This record gives sequence, C-alpha cells and structure tokens, in this order.
Amino acid sequence: MLFVLGTLRNNFSEKRGMKMKSGFTLVEILIVVVILGILAAIVIPQFTEASTEAKTSSLCTDLQTMRSQIELYKIQHNDALPGSGTASFVLALTGQTDIAGAVGTDYGPYLQKIPTNQFSDLDTVNFDGTLGDGSHGWEFNTTTGAFHADDTAAHAAL
Repeated sequence: MLFVLGTLRNNFSEKRGMKMKSGFTLVEILIVVVILGILAAIVIPQFTEASTEAKTSSLCTDLQTMRSQIELYKIQHNDALPGSGTASFVLALTGQTDIAGAVGTDYGPYLQKIPTNQFSDLDTVNFDGTLGDGSHGWEFNTTTGAFHADDTAAHAAL
C-alpha cells in the first residue's frame, strides 16, 4: 500500500510539472555570477597594463629604428643630418637622395614611412620645438640629431 501511495505521489508531481531537484537554484546561480565578477575584476586591469607595456615596447622599437636610420643617413652623407640638404627630413629618409642631401638616386630610402607614435597616433615630426608637449608624434633636434617621442615628457626621455 505504501508503495502505491509513493508512486501516485510521484506521478501526480510529474503531471503538474514539478520535478524533484533538477537544475540549479537562484542562489546557486547568483553565487556563480558573483565569483565570475570577482575574477573579471582581478583579470581586466592586468590586460590594461599589458597593453600599455606593449605600446611602450613598440615606441622604443620605433625610436631605435629611426635613430639607426638617421645615423646611416649621416654616414652616407658626410655627417649631414636628414633635412639639412634641399630634401625635407621626411623626404630625405623615405625617398632617395644624392650625397648633398638633394633628391637623387644615390642613397636611400631609409624608411618606408615615418612610424606612428602609438601613444599620440601621430606620425608628424616637429623640429627644434618643445620636447614632450604632445603636439606631434616625434621631435627632431636639427643641431644635435637627437630624435625623441613627443607625446609626454616621460616618453621624451626614452
């Protein structure tokens, strides 16, 4: 008799759409959501820091490339800096020049294009201006030949 009552009770519960403990409760789902939120709060700032480090690394690589190409230009042009001849700084590095620094076919090109500063998104070069003012992507000193990033004072020191 007990067996029959238990079977009837189970059949009655299933017919009304009620099931015995299948699925997750609202509390269990909320706990999982809170744990995922805590993990996201820990991980996301680490990605932001990695992105800044990657931009800084790219900036250092671009500076090294520009400085080495300026030095190569000086070697091939009797210690003259790019832009000191009749060709502009950008044209002297991205085009071909003669030994006097005029447009020609003897030397170059040294670069395909002036790289973009990753922090300012500018590829412009300022000459003998204020270093680190953020007005251009790069700063070139026409007297010393020093080439720096121009987005912030901290990056100008690289």
